Amino acid sequence: MSTTYKDDQGDWLTVCLKYLLFVFNFLFWVGGAAVLGVGVWTLVEKSDYLSLLASSTFAVSAYILILAGSLVVVTGFLGCCAVIREQKSCLSTYFSCLLVIFLIELVAGVLAYVYYQRLSDELKQHLNHTMSANYNQQDAEAITLAVDRLQQDFKCCGSNNSGDWMQSIYIGSPEAQDRLVPDSCCKTITPLCGLRDHPSNIYKVEGGCISKLEQFLADHLLVIGAVGIGVACLQICGMVFTCCLYRRIKIDPY
Repeated sequence: MSTTYKDDQGDWLTVCLKYLLFVFNFLFWVGGAAVLGVGVWTLVEKSDYLSLLASSTFAVSAYILILAGSLVVVTGFLGCCAVIREQKSCLSTYFSCLLVIFLIELVAGVLAYVYYQRLSDELKQHLNHTMSANYNQQDAEAITLAVDRLQQDFKCCGSNNSGDWMQSIYIGSPEAQDRLVPDSCCKTITPLCGLRDHPSNIYKVEGGCISKLEQFLADHLLVIGAVGIGVACLQICGMVFTCCLYRRIKIDPY
């Protein structure tokens, strides 16, 4: 009878490695679900705001996390099969999948970090122009809805302050009906409530909507980075366990 992995069944180290990989796969599934959840949460929660951003880096980071999370769920099953079948070929495939997912999460983490560094500058340069030039304009319905939701959700008015709306194409048009700010600036929205820009009627937050949106996106990017780093560290452990078990298997069983 050929020498097989069965000969090493009594080896406590090999048994420990198998159990460690099973535990790792369970944690890996949990981590994959977390990565997938964060990616979906990033796109669904306040997704309207993505139309206000000048670049698609934030959305791309979320899509990459969704891809990585989906792959993790599938790879977890492969890992269990690799341990149960005790074959080098399965372990090699499993290790390759872990490495690919690790690299994908690394890319998402780098994108999130880079975008985090220039988030403030992008918002300051583009948000005011986007709001003043596109609000309530033809073919810009998505931006109009996003601005209205932004101002109501974060209780703010204007990019830096309510006075920014005086530069708006919409406010300067007959369609505004002499409004000083859009109705979505009002604490209690009623028809033509934007005619009064007194603090008792509209939101006047220091820093305007830029500071609110910046904080919101920064918090999301920190969560993306934290989850990505946590799962990536977990994958490094999995790759080490896989390599150790691979080295202890002499010949694939028949």
